[in-house]
Amino acid sequence: MTEKIIILADGRSRPPAIPPAFEAPTGEVRDRLARPLRDLRISITDRCNFRCVYCMPKEVFDKDYQYLPHSSLLTFEEITRLARQFVAHGVEKIRLTGGEPLLRKNIERLIEMLAALRTVDGKPLDLTLTTNGSLLARKARALKEAGLQRVTVSLDALDDATFRAMNDVDFAVSDVLEGIEAAHDAGLGPIKVNMVVKAGTNEQEILPMARHFHGTPHILRFIEFMDVGASNGWNMKDVIPSAEIVRRIGAELPMVQMDPNYTGETAARWRYADGGGEVGVISSVTQAFCRDCTRARLSTEGKLYTCLFATQGHDLRALLRGGHSDEELAAAVGALWQARGDRYSELRTINTDGLSGSGARKVEMSYIGG
Repeated sequence: MTEKIIILADGRSRPPAIPPAFEAPTGEVRDRLARPLRDLRISITDRCNFRCVYCMPKEVFDKDYQYLPHSSLLTFEEITRLARQFVAHGVEKIRLTGGEPLLRKNIERLIEMLAALRTVDGKPLDLTLTTNGSLLARKARALKEAGLQRVTVSLDALDDATFRAMNDVDFAVSDVLEGIEAAHDAGLGPIKVNMVVKAGTNEQEILPMARHFHGTPHILRFIEFMDVGASNGWNMKDVIPSAEIVRRIGAELPMVQMDPNYTGETAARWRYADGGGEVGVISSVTQAFCRDCTRARLSTEGKLYTCLFATQGHDLRALLRGGHSDEELAAAVGALWQARGDRYSELRTINTDGLSGSGARKVEMSYIGG
Protein backbone atom coordinates (compact mmCIF):
# COMPACT_ATOMS: atom_id res chain seq x y z
CA MET A 1 0.00 0.00 0.00
CA THR A 2 1.30 3.45 -0.93
CA GLU A 3 1.49 5.82 2.00
CA LYS A 4 -0.60 8.94 1.52
CA ILE A 5 1.08 12.17 2.49
CA ILE A 6 -1.13 15.08 3.51
CA ILE A 7 0.71 18.35 3.00
CA LEU A 8 0.01 20.61 5.94
CA ALA A 9 0.56 24.31 6.48
CA ASP A 10 4.11 25.44 7.08
CA GLY A 11 5.06 24.72 10.69
CA ARG A 12 8.76 25.47 10.32
CA SER A 13 8.78 29.26 10.54
CA ARG A 14 10.02 31.20 13.54
CA PRO A 15 9.32 34.72 14.78
CA PRO A 16 11.67 37.16 13.07
CA ALA A 17 14.21 39.06 15.09
CA ILE A 18 13.53 42.68 15.89
CA PRO A 19 16.57 44.84 15.11
CA PRO A 20 18.16 46.17 18.31
CA ALA A 21 18.18 49.69 16.89
CA PHE A 22 15.68 50.85 14.31
CA GLU A 23 14.36 53.99 12.71
CA ALA A 24 10.86 54.84 11.56
CA PRO A 25 9.96 53.55 8.07
CA THR A 26 10.75 55.98 5.27
CA GLY A 27 8.40 54.54 2.65
CA GLU A 28 11.32 53.12 0.69
CA VAL A 29 12.91 49.83 1.73
CA ARG A 30 14.93 47.72 -0.71
CA ASP A 31 16.13 44.14 -0.68
CA ARG A 32 19.60 42.79 -1.46
CA LEU A 33 18.88 43.07 -5.19
CA ALA A 34 17.66 46.69 -4.83
CA ARG A 35 14.00 45.72 -5.32
CA PRO A 36 11.51 47.94 -3.44
CA LEU A 37 8.50 46.65 -1.48
CA ARG A 38 5.37 47.73 -3.36
CA ASP A 39 2.87 44.85 -3.33
CA LEU A 40 1.39 42.80 -0.50
CA ARG A 41 -0.69 39.70 -1.16
CA ILE A 42 -2.72 38.55 1.82
CA SER A 43 -4.20 35.06 1.99
CA ILE A 44 -7.26 35.27 4.25
CA THR A 45 -8.29 31.60 4.17
CA ASP A 46 -6.67 28.26 3.34
CA ARG A 47 -10.05 26.84 2.30
CA CYS A 48 -11.44 26.62 -1.22
CA ASN A 49 -14.61 25.18 -2.72
CA PHE A 50 -12.77 24.10 -5.91
CA ARG A 51 -10.27 21.26 -6.26
CA CYS A 52 -8.33 22.52 -9.25
CA VAL A 53 -5.84 19.95 -10.46
CA TYR A 54 -2.93 22.42 -10.49
CA CYS A 55 -3.56 23.85 -7.03
CA MET A 56 -5.64 21.73 -4.61
CA PRO A 57 -5.92 18.26 -6.20
CA LYS A 58 -8.65 16.19 -4.61
CA GLU A 59 -6.36 13.25 -3.89
CA VAL A 60 -4.42 15.45 -1.44
CA PHE A 61 -7.03 17.95 -0.25
CA ASP A 62 -9.74 15.40 0.56
CA LYS A 63 -12.26 15.12 3.40
CA ASP A 64 -9.47 14.19 5.81
CA TYR A 65 -7.32 17.23 5.08
CA GLN A 66 -6.78 19.32 8.19
CA TYR A 67 -7.37 23.01 7.60
CA LEU A 68 -6.17 25.67 9.99
CA PRO A 69 -8.42 26.16 13.03
CA HIS A 70 -10.17 29.53 13.17
CA SER A 71 -8.10 30.58 16.18
CA SER A 72 -4.93 30.32 14.07
CA LEU A 73 -6.17 32.74 11.42
CA LEU A 74 -5.27 36.38 11.65
CA THR A 75 -8.22 38.49 12.72
CA PHE A 76 -9.28 41.39 10.51
CA GLU A 77 -7.77 43.76 13.06
CA GLU A 78 -4.46 41.89 12.97
CA ILE A 79 -4.42 41.87 9.17
CA THR A 80 -5.05 45.61 9.06
CA ARG A 81 -2.41 46.33 11.69
CA LEU A 82 0.21 44.37 9.76
CA ALA A 83 -0.87 45.89 6.45
CA ARG A 84 -0.31 49.33 7.95
CA GLN A 85 3.33 48.47 8.66
CA PHE A 86 3.85 47.25 5.10
CA VAL A 87 2.28 50.43 3.73
CA ALA A 88 4.69 52.47 5.86
CA HIS A 89 7.53 50.73 3.99
CA GLY A 90 6.13 51.63 0.57
CA VAL A 91 3.38 49.12 -0.26
CA GLU A 92 0.87 50.67 -2.64
CA LYS A 93 -1.15 47.63 -3.68
CA ILE A 94 -2.85 44.95 -1.59
CA ARG A 95 -4.41 41.85 -3.13
CA LEU A 96 -6.63 39.54 -1.08
CA THR A 97 -6.26 35.88 -1.99
CA GLY A 98 -6.86 32.40 -0.58
CA GLY A 99 -7.81 29.61 -0.97
CA GLU A 100 -11.00 31.24 -2.08
CA PRO A 101 -11.14 34.58 -0.24
CA LEU A 102 -14.89 35.01 -0.64
CA LEU A 103 -15.35 32.05 1.71
CA ARG A 104 -14.05 34.19 4.59
CA LYS A 105 -17.05 35.36 6.58
CA ASN A 106 -17.66 39.12 6.64
CA ILE A 107 -14.88 39.83 4.16
CA GLU A 108 -16.58 43.12 3.37
CA ARG A 109 -15.62 44.38 6.82
CA LEU A 110 -11.95 43.61 6.17
CA ILE A 111 -12.13 45.44 2.85
CA GLU A 112 -13.58 48.50 4.60
CA MET A 113 -10.71 48.48 7.07
CA LEU A 114 -8.01 48.12 4.41
CA ALA A 115 -9.65 50.71 2.16
CA ALA A 116 -9.18 53.28 4.92
CA LEU A 117 -5.38 52.96 4.76
CA ARG A 118 -3.33 55.48 2.83
CA THR A 119 0.04 55.20 1.11
CA VAL A 120 3.02 57.25 2.24
CA ASP A 121 1.91 59.81 -0.38
CA GLY A 122 -1.55 60.00 1.14
CA LYS A 123 -3.26 58.13 -1.69
CA PRO A 124 -5.77 55.26 -1.41
CA LEU A 125 -4.31 51.80 -1.83
CA ASP A 126 -4.87 49.81 -4.99
CA LEU A 127 -7.11 47.22 -3.30
CA THR A 128 -7.87 44.10 -5.33
CA LEU A 129 -9.00 40.50 -4.90
CA THR A 130 -8.50 37.21 -6.75
CA THR A 131 -11.42 34.77 -6.82
CA ASN A 132 -12.61 31.64 -8.60
CA GLY A 133 -15.85 33.50 -9.27
CA SER A 134 -18.15 30.98 -7.63
CA LEU A 135 -19.58 33.51 -5.13
CA LEU A 136 -18.93 36.66 -7.10
CA ALA A 137 -22.41 37.18 -8.56
CA ARG A 138 -23.96 37.48 -5.11
CA LYS A 139 -21.13 39.47 -3.50
CA ALA A 140 -19.86 41.84 -6.21
CA ARG A 141 -21.90 44.91 -5.29
CA ALA A 142 -21.23 44.60 -1.56
CA LEU A 143 -17.50 44.24 -2.26
CA LYS A 144 -17.51 47.41 -4.32
CA GLU A 145 -19.47 49.32 -1.70
CA ALA A 146 -16.97 48.20 0.94
CA GLY A 147 -14.11 49.77 -1.03
CA LEU A 148 -12.74 47.02 -3.26
CA GLN A 149 -11.52 48.45 -6.55
CA ARG A 150 -10.92 45.51 -8.87
CA VAL A 151 -11.16 41.74 -9.12
CA THR A 152 -9.22 39.05 -10.92
CA VAL A 153 -11.23 35.94 -11.79
CA SER A 154 -9.74 32.51 -12.46
CA LEU A 155 -11.27 30.74 -15.47
CA ASP A 156 -9.35 27.90 -17.09
CA ALA A 157 -11.69 26.96 -19.94
CA LEU A 158 -14.85 28.01 -21.74
CA ASP A 159 -15.77 24.45 -22.62
CA ASP A 160 -17.97 23.34 -19.75
CA ALA A 161 -16.73 19.74 -19.62
CA THR A 162 -13.09 20.87 -19.56
CA PHE A 163 -13.75 23.45 -16.89
CA ARG A 164 -15.68 21.03 -14.68
CA ALA A 165 -12.85 18.51 -15.00
CA MET A 166 -10.26 21.13 -14.00
CA ASN A 167 -12.14 22.49 -10.99
CA ASP A 168 -13.07 18.88 -10.10
CA VAL A 169 -16.24 19.87 -8.22
CA ASP A 170 -18.56 20.02 -11.25
CA PHE A 171 -18.89 23.82 -11.19
CA ALA A 172 -20.28 25.34 -14.39
CA VAL A 173 -18.58 27.92 -16.63
CA SER A 174 -21.84 29.86 -16.90
CA ASP A 175 -21.80 30.64 -13.18
CA VAL A 176 -18.30 32.12 -13.38
CA LEU A 177 -19.27 34.19 -16.42
CA GLU A 178 -22.30 35.44 -14.48
CA GLY A 179 -19.96 36.49 -11.68
CA ILE A 180 -17.71 38.36 -14.13
CA GLU A 181 -20.66 40.31 -15.49
CA ALA A 182 -21.91 41.09 -11.98
CA ALA A 183 -18.48 42.42 -11.08
CA HIS A 184 -18.42 44.53 -14.23
CA ASP A 185 -21.87 45.94 -13.49
CA ALA A 186 -20.75 46.76 -9.94
CA GLY A 187 -17.75 48.72 -11.24
CA LEU A 188 -15.02 46.29 -10.16
CA GLY A 189 -12.92 46.83 -13.24
CA PRO A 190 -10.97 46.51 -15.32
CA ILE A 191 -11.55 42.82 -14.61
CA LYS A 192 -8.66 40.46 -15.27
CA VAL A 193 -9.46 36.86 -16.21
CA ASN A 194 -6.67 34.39 -15.46
CA MET A 195 -6.27 31.10 -17.31
CA VAL A 196 -3.64 28.63 -16.13
CA VAL A 197 -2.56 26.66 -19.20
CA LYS A 198 -1.53 23.04 -18.75
CA ALA A 199 -0.41 21.02 -21.78
CA GLY A 200 -2.76 18.19 -22.70
CA THR A 201 -5.42 19.45 -20.29
CA ASN A 202 -6.81 22.78 -21.46
CA GLU A 203 -4.43 24.13 -24.10
CA GLN A 204 -7.18 23.68 -26.69
CA GLU A 205 -9.06 26.45 -24.86
CA ILE A 206 -6.51 29.18 -25.58
CA LEU A 207 -8.17 30.41 -28.77
CA PRO A 208 -11.79 30.01 -27.58
CA MET A 209 -10.93 32.11 -24.53
CA ALA A 210 -9.25 34.75 -26.69
CA ARG A 211 -12.23 34.88 -29.04
CA HIS A 212 -14.71 35.14 -26.18
CA PHE A 213 -13.02 38.06 -24.42
CA HIS A 214 -11.93 39.85 -27.60
CA GLY A 215 -13.97 43.02 -27.90
CA THR A 216 -14.76 43.19 -24.17
CA PRO A 217 -13.30 45.49 -21.50
CA HIS A 218 -11.91 42.48 -19.63
CA ILE A 219 -8.19 41.65 -19.73
CA LEU A 220 -7.50 37.98 -20.42
CA ARG A 221 -4.23 36.66 -18.99
CA PHE A 222 -2.58 33.31 -19.67
CA ILE A 223 -0.38 31.83 -16.92
CA GLU A 224 2.25 29.18 -17.48
CA PHE A 225 1.71 26.08 -15.33
CA MET A 226 4.02 26.67 -12.36
CA ASP A 227 5.82 24.45 -9.87
CA VAL A 228 4.22 25.96 -6.78
CA GLY A 229 4.12 23.62 -3.78
CA ALA A 230 4.53 19.86 -3.97
CA SER A 231 1.04 18.52 -4.67
CA ASN A 232 0.28 19.47 -8.27
CA GLY A 233 2.63 17.01 -10.00
CA TRP A 234 4.46 19.74 -11.91
CA ASN A 235 6.61 18.72 -14.85
CA MET A 236 8.24 20.95 -17.45
CA LYS A 237 6.58 18.96 -20.24
CA ASP A 238 3.22 20.28 -19.01
CA VAL A 239 4.25 23.89 -19.64
CA ILE A 240 3.04 25.71 -22.75
CA PRO A 241 5.48 28.62 -23.13
CA SER A 242 3.86 32.03 -23.22
CA ALA A 243 5.60 32.75 -26.53
CA GLU A 244 3.68 29.83 -28.03
CA ILE A 245 0.43 31.14 -26.57
CA VAL A 246 1.05 34.54 -28.14
CA ARG A 247 1.88 32.86 -31.46
CA ARG A 248 -1.34 30.83 -31.48
CA ILE A 249 -3.54 33.81 -30.72
CA GLY A 250 -1.68 36.15 -33.05
CA ALA A 251 -2.12 33.80 -36.00
CA GLU A 252 -5.87 34.48 -35.85
CA LEU A 253 -6.10 37.75 -33.95
CA PRO A 254 -2.96 39.83 -34.66
CA MET A 255 -1.49 41.50 -31.59
CA VAL A 256 1.00 44.26 -30.80
CA GLN A 257 3.15 44.24 -27.66
CA MET A 258 2.57 47.03 -25.12
CA ASP A 259 4.76 48.65 -22.48
CA PRO A 260 4.24 47.55 -18.86
CA ASN A 261 2.02 49.67 -16.64
CA TYR A 262 4.72 49.77 -13.97
CA THR A 263 8.06 48.25 -13.02
CA GLY A 264 7.53 44.77 -11.61
CA GLU A 265 4.29 43.99 -13.44
CA THR A 266 3.95 40.21 -13.71
CA ALA A 267 2.23 40.06 -17.09
CA ALA A 268 3.71 41.00 -20.45
CA ARG A 269 1.00 43.05 -22.15
CA TRP A 270 -0.34 42.72 -25.69
CA ARG A 271 -3.19 44.49 -27.49
CA TYR A 272 -5.24 43.36 -30.42
CA ALA A 273 -4.27 45.21 -33.58
CA ASP A 274 -7.95 45.82 -34.37
CA GLY A 275 -8.56 47.55 -31.03
CA GLY A 276 -10.35 44.56 -29.54
CA GLY A 277 -8.76 44.78 -26.11
CA GLU A 278 -5.77 43.55 -24.13
CA VAL A 279 -4.15 40.18 -23.40
CA GLY A 280 -1.43 39.38 -20.88
CA VAL A 281 0.95 36.45 -20.48
CA ILE A 282 2.62 35.52 -17.20
CA SER A 283 5.83 33.62 -17.90
CA SER A 284 7.41 32.77 -14.58
CA VAL A 285 8.72 29.47 -15.96
CA THR A 286 10.17 30.40 -19.35
CA GLN A 287 10.85 34.12 -18.90
CA ALA A 288 11.49 34.70 -15.20
CA PHE A 289 10.85 38.21 -13.90
CA CYS A 290 12.47 37.88 -10.47
CA ARG A 291 14.69 40.92 -10.96
CA ASP A 292 11.66 43.23 -10.84
CA CYS A 293 9.61 41.41 -8.20
CA THR A 294 8.23 43.80 -5.57
CA ARG A 295 5.78 41.37 -3.89
CA ALA A 296 5.56 40.04 -0.36
CA ARG A 297 3.02 37.44 0.72
CA LEU A 298 1.26 37.08 4.05
CA SER A 299 -0.25 33.67 4.80
CA THR A 300 -3.59 33.04 6.45
CA GLU A 301 -2.09 32.75 9.91
CA GLY A 302 0.42 35.55 9.61
CA LYS A 303 3.60 34.15 8.12
CA LEU A 304 5.52 36.37 5.76
CA TYR A 305 6.91 34.84 2.56
CA THR A 306 9.24 36.83 0.35
CA CYS A 307 8.76 34.54 -2.67
CA LEU A 308 5.89 32.54 -4.17
CA PHE A 309 8.24 29.54 -4.26
CA ALA A 310 9.47 29.89 -0.69
CA THR A 311 10.20 26.94 1.55
CA GLN A 312 9.93 28.80 4.85
CA GLY A 313 8.08 31.81 6.23
CA HIS A 314 8.56 34.28 9.07
CA ASP A 315 6.00 34.22 11.89
CA LEU A 316 4.65 37.75 12.23
CA ARG A 317 1.62 36.52 14.16
CA ALA A 318 3.91 35.63 17.05
CA LEU A 319 5.02 39.26 17.19
CA LEU A 320 1.45 40.52 16.89
CA ARG A 321 0.23 38.35 19.75
CA GLY A 322 3.41 38.79 21.78
CA GLY A 323 2.72 42.37 22.74
CA HIS A 324 5.16 44.07 20.37
CA SER A 325 4.63 47.67 19.30
CA ASP A 326 3.89 48.92 15.80
CA GLU A 327 7.42 50.31 15.67
CA GLU A 328 8.86 46.88 16.43
CA LEU A 329 6.60 45.21 13.86
CA ALA A 330 7.64 47.72 11.20
CA ALA A 331 11.31 47.20 12.05
CA ALA A 332 10.97 43.43 11.74
CA VAL A 333 9.22 43.72 8.36
CA GLY A 334 11.86 46.14 7.08
CA ALA A 335 14.72 43.91 8.19
CA LEU A 336 13.17 40.85 6.53
CA TRP A 337 12.77 42.68 3.24
CA GLN A 338 16.32 44.07 3.37
CA ALA A 339 17.63 40.51 3.80
CA ARG A 340 15.62 39.20 0.84
CA GLY A 341 17.58 37.72 -2.04
CA ASP A 342 14.97 35.40 -3.61
CA ARG A 343 15.18 34.66 -7.33
CA TYR A 344 13.82 31.13 -7.56
CA SER A 345 12.38 31.39 -11.07
CA GLU A 346 15.61 32.72 -12.53
CA LEU A 347 17.54 29.84 -10.98
CA ARG A 348 14.95 27.33 -12.21
CA THR A 349 15.20 28.77 -15.71
CA ILE A 350 18.97 28.22 -15.62
CA ASN A 351 18.51 24.64 -14.44
CA THR A 352 14.92 23.38 -14.48
CA ASP A 353 15.74 20.24 -12.51
CA GLY A 354 18.34 21.74 -10.26
CA LEU A 355 15.94 22.87 -7.55
CA SER A 356 13.44 20.03 -7.62
CA GLY A 357 15.86 17.60 -6.04
CA SER A 358 17.00 19.84 -3.21
CA GLY A 359 14.67 18.21 -0.70
CA ALA A 360 13.16 21.55 0.34
CA ARG A 361 9.36 21.43 0.15
CA LYS A 362 7.86 24.63 -1.26
CA VAL A 363 4.76 26.04 0.39
CA GLU A 364 1.41 25.26 -1.27
CA MET A 365 -0.30 27.90 -3.41
CA SER A 366 -3.61 27.32 -1.62
CA TYR A 367 -1.89 28.27 1.64
CA ILE A 368 0.12 31.27 0.50
CA GLY A 369 -2.11 32.59 -2.27
CA GLY A 370 -1.17 33.00 -5.94
